[in-house]
Amino acid sequence: MSRAAEETNRRMLRARDAMDRGYAQPLDVPALARIAHVSEAHFARTFRATFGETPHRYLQRRRVERAMSLLRETDRSVTDICFQVGFGSPGTFSRTFRAIVGRSPRAYRKEATATNVPTCFTMAWTRPHA
Repeated sequence: MSRAAEETNRRMLRARDAMDRGYAQPLDVPALARIAHVSEAHFARTFRATFGETPHRYLQRRRVERAMSLLRETDRSVTDICFQVGFGSPGTFSRTFRAIVGRSPRAYRKEATATNVPTCFTMAWTRPHA
């Protein structure tokens, strides 16, 4: 791998790590491109080529993964969870959750059961694949 490719990968990983840490914060392509020190268009193209999905879709999936965990492990309202994980409206949250998971947040909560399985297995097993 060339030094240029390694540097590009590092920049994309830096942006993805920022998304993983700050998933609940308002993040957009211009902010992420600044973190990666590249132009917005280059960032969007390179992120998709590197990780197989757009930055927006990756961020949505991370937020939904966190929401899935909160729905399983807490009794907080769906609306509270929606805002806690960074969605701006319950409608967008519900629509995105259904598109990724295949059912509504309320239906997911009803079907999800707490088991005595290690967290790493639960996370891998319940991770959305959309």
